[in-house]
Amino acid sequence: QVQLEESGGGLVQAGGSLRLSCEASTRIFSSYTMGWFRQAPGKEREFVAAIIWGGSSTLLADSVKGRFFISRDTAKTTVYLQMSSLKPEDTAVYYCAADWRSTLPTMSRGIGVDYWGKGTLVTVSS
Repeated sequence: QVQLEESGGGLVQAGGSLRLSCEASTRIFSSYTMGWFRQAPGKEREFVAAIIWGGSSTLLADSVKGRFFISRDTAKTTVYLQMSSLKPEDTAVYYCAADWRSTLPTMSRGIGVDYWGKGTLVTVSS
């Protein structure tokens, strides 16, 4: 069982930046493709970003390309989501996800993901 703990959410003004962190309780962190999803009030959960297991290739949703950046620190078993130029429409609960040796497209579909975090709230004020 892998536990994922997100942190870094909060209130920020439009145009600002935040960095989310997700620490995974596993020694084989490098074997998990890690992802970030978000769910805004009244909307379905949507894919935000993912980073491949064992490497550095990434996939980002079109809505965040050029503004968000995903990275991972294997030594710290942590994945990060650096968010810049935030918009009010980025307001959502952000969830971390881990999927064993998944491809990036598979992770982006958010189906059958092995583990989910409990989420951290990001609020962007206009």
